[in-house]
Amino acid sequence: MNTMVVKAYPLGVAHMINGNVDDDGESRMELAVGLEFDSADEAREFYGLYAMRVGFKIRTGQLYRSRTDGSVSSRRFVCSKEGFQLNSRTGCPAFIRVQRRDSGKWVIDQIQKDHNHELGTAGESSSPILLQKPPVVTKSLVEVLHRPKVKLLGQIDYGGPSPSGVINFKRQKRGGDGGQSIAQPYIGLEFNTANEAYAYYQAYAEDTGFRVRIGQLFRSKNDGSITSRRFVCSKEGFQHPSRVGCGAFMRIKRKDSGSWMVDRLRKDHNHDLEMHTVYQKKLSTASKKFIEEEAGGMVSVDLGEMNNGKLIRRSRESKIGNDWYSVLLEYFQTRQAEDTGFFYSVEVDNGSCRSVFWADGRSRFSCSQFGDVIIFDTSYRKSNYVVPYATFVGLNHHKQPVLLGSALIANESKESFTWLFQTWFRAMSRGHPKSIIADQDIAIQQAVAEVFPGTHHRFSLWQIRAKEQENFRSMPIEFKHEYEKCIYQSQTTVEFNTTWNSLINKYSLKENVWLKYMYEKRESWVPLYLRGKFFAGIPIGQSFESFFGTQLDGQTPLRGFVSRYEQGLEQRREEERKEDLNSFNLQAFLQTKEPIEEQCRRLYTFTIFKIFQDELLQSYSYIGIKTYEEGTISRYVVRRSGNENDKHAVTFSTINLSVNCSCQMFEFEGVLCRHVLKVFKLLDIRELPSQYILCRWMRNAEYRILCCAESGISSQELKAFMVWSLRETACKYVECGDGIYRKI
Repeated sequence: MNTMVVKAYPLGVAHMINGNVDDDGESRMELAVGLEFDSADEAREFYGLYAMRVGFKIRTGQLYRSRTDGSVSSRRFVCSKEGFQLNSRTGCPAFIRVQRRDSGKWVIDQIQKDHNHELGTAGESSSPILLQKPPVVTKSLVEVLHRPKVKLLGQIDYGGPSPSGVINFKRQKRGGDGGQSIAQPYIGLEFNTANEAYAYYQAYAEDTGFRVRIGQLFRSKNDGSITSRRFVCSKEGFQHPSRVGCGAFMRIKRKDSGSWMVDRLRKDHNHDLEMHTVYQKKLSTASKKFIEEEAGGMVSVDLGEMNNGKLIRRSRESKIGNDWYSVLLEYFQTRQAEDTGFFYSVEVDNGSCRSVFWADGRSRFSCSQFGDVIIFDTSYRKSNYVVPYATFVGLNHHKQPVLLGSALIANESKESFTWLFQTWFRAMSRGHPKSIIADQDIAIQQAVAEVFPGTHHRFSLWQIRAKEQENFRSMPIEFKHEYEKCIYQSQTTVEFNTTWNSLINKYSLKENVWLKYMYEKRESWVPLYLRGKFFAGIPIGQSFESFFGTQLDGQTPLRGFVSRYEQGLEQRREEERKEDLNSFNLQAFLQTKEPIEEQCRRLYTFTIFKIFQDELLQSYSYIGIKTYEEGTISRYVVRRSGNENDKHAVTFSTINLSVNCSCQMFEFEGVLCRHVLKVFKLLDIRELPSQYILCRWMRNAEYRILCCAESGISSQELKAFMVWSLRETACKYVECGDGIYRKI
């Protein structure tokens, strides 16, 4: 047989020319900045051919995502000996990076040709990849009666009329070779729904001779709704031996009208096509629930493929690179040997590693004290990210953030978030938080409701702000002022509803889908509805900083991840130790001669006492008037001197000295407000009742077992608290002794 030689062109297309290469074949395979490709797959293919000629192998390296829609904006292809995760790797620096331009083309913008190892013989590194065009089929769009036995992805009814220019696809009955062919896809082809597009591409694939998988989906950064989807050849990628990196795909994009349009398409395959394929008559449950949430939800797609008549379950795609698992597991095992309280868990799906969760003993101990309010921080989604790193964060007795757990999220689906929350719940002695601050995606909302029933879910501010900018861009300044006043200054539900409806009618916004949705979810983001829930005083109208700041985020590479994680964590804990020291050794100046001030200085941490002291001083500017009294109940109106609008109602009961104020500061922050303190002054109450001094704000919060033993917690919870307290105390003594020993 003649030797087959391949010639590579800059666009990544491999051509055979009578078994020989043109004279300029090698020169056309030289790397150069500015070299352009139709897709990232073509760039990888070209680099693979170049590597074969030079004498090395390649791997797919890091990818970077767009800040706006999460799509891949650049990719690195590296020498197979890059990194040090395996003994065979030498940290080779050779690579190319391709970046996506606005035109959709991919251009090489960075190159490193030098290797730090010996190169093999040219041509031995890999086998060439030949591109083959699919068989040509007649362009005809057929529409036949719906077959009840074949229901695709949600049992869609295709019998109704379609809007002009929108395809109304139905499953075609094939009659052997004599059957009609499915119309060829083309850019601009429209569908009523993403389900119809998927059904069409499935039928086209059957007719052409390949199978289909659901690839990437892209979401709006404002509300998380799906904006585009990719359907790819089943041989796309290299995660399985049967896959050959086929670049064929069809991408659909959602239009403003709600229909879907093909906006990107590649028909060429790099493998042989079957003349006839067996259509998948059965689909997994998840693929039938190919849900599109208008409000912005996450979906999990778990397709099944037919193999000899049997349904094979395919694992959901993971956003975590394979290299991460081995490095993290090695780190976890090392930490577990040093810290008996270290916990980690890996989600396994169909034999593949997926999401990862871990927390050391200190984080678990902190959760027993400060796990009543948690922030689930997925801010990696705001920008390009290499790894989907998320954190569980609490607020300690100094109002400092404390780490309550870390995670890598393989897939932003309800199943992934549910597994993650359940794992956190199990690791943290099964303590339910009172409230959680997390993104508003449907998948997260569903997971929170399932794992933490009764926990109040408050939406993260960044998503709301982004969506406001998108929806209000064309609105006048007057609307924005009225909107802000409605949201942040409404004092009662009646006032809020009246002002909201007036605003909607005045500016003709009844058909605004996002505003309708946000009104339905008002209890999760409007300050009026959040004031009565405990959030440890975390401000409603402000974004909170990531626990690790810029030291560790979704763009941190694998090589520096563990070291940056430990450095950032130690820095935060050192800050906490300093505040502990200040609270026990420093005393704030008293501003009054009130016994109540001395009591709180003795009990509260320095930070919390300053908050209380400010409220106490402010109370001197208010006037309290009794308006009602019957039996043990009395009511007061407390208003600021000279300001009739700044007033609140305080209700007091002589039974257990219980009190509540309409400002709800104690319910939200756990510190009594100036209005209540004014009433206490009128009633000559000289010390705060014990129920209004939260254990979590006290100086000895770390050792608050005894003071909370009478708060109604179960014996099992009390035992868990005691175990963690003893363990943490012992660890501190060991660390202290170790430090003294090292100095000696």
